[in-house]
Amino acid sequence: MFNKDKKHKENNTQQEESAVIKEEKHNSDTVIQIKKSEIEKLEKELADYKNKLEDSSDRYLRLQAEFDNAKKRMQREQQEFVKYANEGMILELLGILDDLERSVEARETNHQDPEAFLKGIEMILSHIYEMLKKNNVKPIEAKGKIFDPHLHEALMQAENDQYPENTIIEELQKGYMLGERVIRTAKVQVSKKPHKKDDKEENIKEEK
Repeated sequence: MFNKDKKHKENNTQQEESAVIKEEKHNSDTVIQIKKSEIEKLEKELADYKNKLEDSSDRYLRLQAEFDNAKKRMQREQQEFVKYANEGMILELLGILDDLERSVEARETNHQDPEAFLKGIEMILSHIYEMLKKNNVKPIEAKGKIFDPHLHEALMQAENDQYPENTIIEELQKGYMLGERVIRTAKVQVSKKPHKKDDKEENIKEEK
């Protein structure tokens, strides 16, 4: 009877151990299965991110190419603009040149009287002034103005007691501005205070 109970206990113990082993095995399989699904999910997400990255990279390269092309096109247009910016003004100058040549030719061939020839030249000058005005070119005021080194260039000085010192008393060459920019300074003669003669100089002059 003792042996029988012992065997019964051993059988129960083996069954319990077997049940534990099966449960552990089942739990182990479940854990492995969960990890595998997570790995698959991560792999899918990684693939999605990779595709998105490739799309973004392609889009970036396209945008970079478009930007480079636009930049080159703008540079070409700028070069063309600089190259032909004065085309309109040159065409106007050519028209004035045609008028001048016709006036000279008429003077030589038809023995045009000097007064009519001079009138033709004045008309041509009027066209030139109008063209300059239309292109925002204007002369710099000089005579009677106080000397300004930004606008004027003093070539000569002369003693003059009728004007304040550094007043422009004569314009030797006109100056011009394009908009607010000086493109040629006016060449001028500027006044200075007369030299005061002392008594000795006056006496010497009187003795002579």
